Amino acid sequence: MTPASNHQISRENRLVITALVTATFVVILNETIMNVALPRLMAELHIDAPTVQWLATAFMLTMSVVIPTTGFLLQRLTRRSVFILAMGFFSAGTLLAALAPGFPILLLARVVQACGTAVMLPLLMTSVLSLVPVARRGQVMGTVSIVISVAPAIGPTISGLILQFLSWRFMFLTVLPIALAALFFGARHLGGTAENERPRLDALSVVLTVPAFGGLVYGLSQLGGEGTGLGPAVPLAVGLVCLALFVLRQLRLQRSGSPLLDLRAFLHPMFTVATALLVVGMIALFGVVILLPIYLQEVRGLDTLSTGLLLLPGGLVMGLLAPFVGKWFDRVGPLPLTLAGTALMTAVLFVFAFLTAGTPIWAVLALHVGLSLGLALLFTPAFTSGLNPLPPHLYSHGSAILSTLQQVAGAAGTALLVGVMASQAQAAVTSGAAANPIDAQMAGFRAAFLVAAIVAIASIVLAAFLRNRPAAETTEGAEAREAVH
Repeated sequence: MTPASNHQISRENRLVITALVTATFVVILNETIMNVALPRLMAELHIDAPTVQWLATAFMLTMSVVIPTTGFLLQRLTRRSVFILAMGFFSAGTLLAALAPGFPILLLARVVQACGTAVMLPLLMTSVLSLVPVARRGQVMGTVSIVISVAPAIGPTISGLILQFLSWRFMFLTVLPIALAALFFGARHLGGTAENERPRLDALSVVLTVPAFGGLVYGLSQLGGEGTGLGPAVPLAVGLVCLALFVLRQLRLQRSGSPLLDLRAFLHPMFTVATALLVVGMIALFGVVILLPIYLQEVRGLDTLSTGLLLLPGGLVMGLLAPFVGKWFDRVGPLPLTLAGTALMTAVLFVFAFLTAGTPIWAVLALHVGLSLGLALLFTPAFTSGLNPLPPHLYSHGSAILSTLQQVAGAAGTALLVGVMASQAQAAVTSGAAANPIDAQMAGFRAAFLVAAIVAIASIVLAAFLRNRPAAETTEGAEAREAVH
């Protein structure tokens, strides 16, 4: 095999990656497709804001609980079997959501959807690492970042268009035939064998993920003071304790070779830096994706169609730039791209912290496009630089860790920023600082964006340390790209 051939991707492998990218785009789109619909769902299902928020938060939370098991699944099952399992769950959940008679069934359907979605992203990233040579990974990861960043960003646009003319049920009825088509296409073209390792599933580790991640996200969601019951302190404490126990359990299982998540991926410094960078980026992305529709509809009075169209250019910017960012990464590395992206993201969030009820709509549009540009420059280099250093036996675990923390960050970011918004709005009313409800709401929005901006400062520091240090080429990795697993 010549050096030039090492940089080529076979037709069969291109077909596999295309099928996985298409299916993953469809399933991840559902992370945010309901954000614009929340006000209508509150009215039609007779539920309040803290309750309806769980349609978005529970989706991401379920993903964070299920994703850690994908490392086990990818080692025990073939790529085709994992794909059919994931898309089967997603399609069943989508059908159930479309037919849901009320909120409890709709929430259950979102959980079932999330079980399928959770498996697809690690499956896609592990397949890219196995089938694509290092020299081409930046370009391919650019396409993958379209799935990761653009699908959630354009979810509100698509739902806005649907809700303007049809029932909210069509958000799911529109997606269902596409999901079924992807399921049958992938089942026909994907093949392969499982990894050589045959680990056992540690039930205690799986059980610990629920209070660990669930406690953290639930506790953050209570910061707004809208919830009832234990408040934020107890679930946050339970979440932190269970997270510590989960980590200790994985460290112990590493000696036997069967951890649910192999934390030895963090022994690679660039993986650790990239993971922290992506956590901050996801907090910014999901926070803005849920805050802006609320601001545009409740403060500015825009309908769902106008809201969706206003958010569309930002999604298009990320989608159109992603392949170019991947090519630039292959040429210049991550440093100039991530520094520019994080600086722009942080600056835009600080400007959002000065938002008013009279801010021109064109300015809001320009800020959203600027934020999308910053995120486009961040995601592809961070994902590629984080996963490149891993040896083949850590591909599935590294992808699962990255995806898990990404979803926890999205869920926690949403809960935290909505909580800050609600608490500051209530404080403004209680103190008499707000002359009317709109002023109180704006105090909440500004406080939430300010918190996001302060968190984003950390991303600039992290970006300065990011480098692309691929692992040494191995015979196993070369053979993996010669045939579709």
